[in-house]
Amino acid sequence: MANVLQTSFLPSTSSLRRTPISGSKGKSQALQVKAKIREIFMPALSSTMTEGKIVSWMKSEGDKLSKGESVVVVESDKADMDVESFHEGFLAAIMVEEGGVAPVGSAIALLAETEDEIAEAKAKSQSSSSSSHKVVEEQPKQIEETAPDVPAAAAPTVSASKTVALGSAAHPASEGGKRIVASPYAKKLAKELKVDLGTMAGTGPNGRIVAKDVEAAAAAGIVAASPAKPAPVAPGIELGTVVPFTTMQGAVSRNMVESLSVPTFRVGYTITTNALDALYKKIKSKGVTMTALLAKATALALAQHPVVNSCCRDGNSFTYNSSINIAVAVAIDGGLITPVLQDADKVDIYTLSRKWKELVEKARAKQLQPHEYNTGTFTLSNLGMFGVDRFDAILPPGTGAIMAVGASQPTVVASKDGSIGMKNQMQVNVTADHRVIYGADLAAFLQTLAKIVEDPKDLTF
Repeated sequence: MANVLQTSFLPSTSSLRRTPISGSKGKSQALQVKAKIREIFMPALSSTMTEGKIVSWMKSEGDKLSKGESVVVVESDKADMDVESFHEGFLAAIMVEEGGVAPVGSAIALLAETEDEIAEAKAKSQSSSSSSHKVVEEQPKQIEETAPDVPAAAAPTVSASKTVALGSAAHPASEGGKRIVASPYAKKLAKELKVDLGTMAGTGPNGRIVAKDVEAAAAAGIVAASPAKPAPVAPGIELGTVVPFTTMQGAVSRNMVESLSVPTFRVGYTITTNALDALYKKIKSKGVTMTALLAKATALALAQHPVVNSCCRDGNSFTYNSSINIAVAVAIDGGLITPVLQDADKVDIYTLSRKWKELVEKARAKQLQPHEYNTGTFTLSNLGMFGVDRFDAILPPGTGAIMAVGASQPTVVASKDGSIGMKNQMQVNVTADHRVIYGADLAAFLQTLAKIVEDPKDLTF
């Protein structure tokens, strides 16, 4: 959980006392503030987060809060995170309802120290300027603006959806099947017990599904495999409509635009993978993944070429990173994220594979912690699993290089002695920051990588 729910004092008229100014020079005496109402701000859950979306409030207005207690679930640009309170008090007024979006640092609620302050806090929230806590009601707007030709019979459905998005007292945990509101532990438990969260009603705050709901459903036999599988339904995409970016898509967009300011160049290389393929078949049954093998090989090559693992952030200097952290691009629903295999050159291949599986599961559940996706020093993007033979990747901001990996395919190859044979080969293309890394650096790195892949005995140590 993220213990980052920040608050600041919001002084009330009854608690602000000013000592009169005295003296010929107008010196002021100490200003005494005894504030009992605090603003709760939208927290910054990652270094790239500029705004957050309220997924669900775990407490209702008037509820008592303890220090360290989870209050709200916030969707950042990378993950959904439970956010805890720094202070004790009462949740006096919610200023950004569920589904609302607010900039980082803006007020999303008011926290009163005592019950007597709740009414005053509500009055302050109602009189606050709309500019101080602008709310974007994404779902209702999207329904109204992108589907103007909805038949009149559908109007009540739209109205009901809007009521839910604005934070009714008891809303379903799954809003129209689009989002299942459940605690991270409940999601994990549901996966272990094979319980279908989509068929459940939560008993937690605001209809949130909690662990006891999952356990009750498992006892009742409501498992994911029990209901008959419905026929595949085509996604409801209306051609010609304008769809706003999700929070994650917005973050990806900003990063890609920022990357345009970096002078990059690209170098490609062909690597024979017969030995790597044989090793993979041999140890696949032990849980080893091809992604982990490629990450390990890349990390070992980077250890011999630290400049390729370096980065330039200020335009005036570059840093030799002390760790080799391989970020691997993963496509998830509604965006892209790069979970990080930290110290990939030092971790054995079996541990690395287990860690990778764990990271992918957390990424798809939107439960990655910031250090698990923003600490990469070198990035891998692998489209080979889709049969793509070659492509170029865009350099992520703050890193020195990214390598695009294509599919390994049987290829007719002529050897130096003139003989012709068949070998499995893959194409890799590295995009690098030319302020730090030069062509000769990449060529030497790729030669080392090819030697490791073509003779992969060191990957299992």
